[in-house]
Amino acid sequence: MQSIQMKEATCEEMQILGLSVRTNNADEMKAETAKIGSLHGTFNQKIAVNYANGAHLFGVYYSYESDHTGDFSVLVGSEESVLTMTPEENKASLDTVVLSAGKYLVFSGTGEMPQVVINVWGDIWRYFSGESSQGKSKYQRAFTTDFERYTSANSVDVYIAIL
Repeated sequence: MQSIQMKEATCEEMQILGLSVRTNNADEMKAETAKIGSLHGTFNQKIAVNYANGAHLFGVYYSYESDHTGDFSVLVGSEESVLTMTPEENKASLDTVVLSAGKYLVFSGTGEMPQVVINVWGDIWRYFSGESSQGKSKYQRAFTTDFERYTSANSVDVYIAIL
């Protein structure tokens, strides 16, 4: 079991535009029902993120039905000012989600995509279930908005909203 690299952070509210789907973790564990990977592919085909000046790609998890076992929505996108559409897309056709301002735990990982993201989420689930090497978490998940912020082609920070 690898050690968890995390830190506490406070984030400001931020609006993200992109493409979204509704899913759950049980479906995402099976190739035939998983939606998040193809959502990233569709986004990358139709929309370009201008990474100049520090722009980032986001994967936002929101509208949680309950906890990690229920349905939730996922939006892949970025801030409006850094998006470039293909001719058939326009900003009016995109979904919008607002990242909640507040406290987050940030879990970081570096490695080959998408495996590094899968590994970081595994660390998160172990941490909050008390199965990590650090024992029971002193934090409680808020299940408001959680998000992945892709900081390079091979690194990601996953922000988990906490109470």
